Amino acid sequence: MVVQVLLLVFGLVLLIKGADWLVSGAASLAKKYHVSDLVIGLTIVAFGTSMPEMVVNVIASVQGFNDIVLGNVLGSNIANLFLILGITGIIYPLVVQSSTTWREIPLSLLAVILLFLLANNLFLFEGPVISRYDGFILLLMFGVFMFYIYRLSKTDTAPNDVAVSDMSGFKIYTFIIVGLAGLVIGGRLVVDNAVKIATVLGLSEKIIGFTIVAVGTSLPELATSVVAALKKNTNIAVGNIIGSNIFNIFLVIAISSVVSPVTFNVSFNTDIYLLAGGTLFLFAAMFTGGRKRLDRWEAVILLIVYLTYTTWLVAKEL
Repeated sequence: MVVQVLLLVFGLVLLIKGADWLVSGAASLAKKYHVSDLVIGLTIVAFGTSMPEMVVNVIASVQGFNDIVLGNVLGSNIANLFLILGITGIIYPLVVQSSTTWREIPLSLLAVILLFLLANNLFLFEGPVISRYDGFILLLMFGVFMFYIYRLSKTDTAPNDVAVSDMSGFKIYTFIIVGLAGLVIGGRLVVDNAVKIATVLGLSEKIIGFTIVAVGTSLPELATSVVAALKKNTNIAVGNIIGSNIFNIFLVIAISSVVSPVTFNVSFNTDIYLLAGGTLFLFAAMFTGGRKRLDRWEAVILLIVYLTYTTWLVAKEL
């Protein structure tokens, strides 16, 4: 099993570096054609941090590993909300922009509720499955979210923190091609070896997807948010996490289900309840300290909940 663990870690490294190279190349290409920094940050960089989840899920969906598809996204979103915001909020209290409080946090809650309704087929009264039809509904909502981002890019006057380096044309396309290759190869290594490890340890695909794969694919968000907290650029830390959670449901699960309908294991409803509860807690936290921010004590609660819940899930399997 040592070989499988090493291959899994190597796959995660390829995923993260592949996303980084792809973002660097794409951002430089966009800059070359005079696309604004704000649009680059809200589109290319946002897509890039969700690419590891996307690639892993598409490969898992094609191969029929439905629990990895759902475990990865729900696990990543829960890790983003409880683990990453918990860690970054302990480093420095996270001040949140008004648009994030009143629009993006509620929209992320809407995404969770819509996923619950579609996955349990409360509209069509069929067996629990996220069908291609459901996937197109989620894609439609993603289009609405992108329109919101477009409108935001026209009205937002906040300073931009996206650094884009100048590259030659050859270097740009090399980064894009190598980045895509890293994503595809890394994604295949992660899925194949995660399944093998789960089989050897007698663990379910859900647990492996929820823990190792989910946290591994959330490393770009962790790095971005921790750096933002250390630099006290806290206004972008929460926005990045909430935006990533919206991307994961409206885009990643949507694409996965369009590629191949995803059978829904009803045990994931508990994870959805936790994700919805955590999102409500984050919204409520914006009004407890006199200003819109996540205080350290609230971040500690998030981190404790994540560690307790993950420990409980793993203990059930052993």
